Amino acid sequence: MSLTKSWYTIDEASSKYGVSVTQIQQWADQGLVRTEGENGVIALVNSDDIELKLNLTPSV
Repeated sequence: MSLTKSWYTIDEASSKYGVSVTQIQQWADQGLVRTEGENGVIALVNSDDIELKLNLTPSV
């Protein structure tokens, strides 16, 4: 069991990681970030997935 918070709203995740809301939504749409929500509306995103994606994305 994780002792840290793993799920954030998209706005919280955007602020925490410095990634745009649009980018997080694109990752979610591509299945690269796990989400929780209903009726196609994303309520929460998984921060572990965002961290993994940021570590794998090469810097330009």
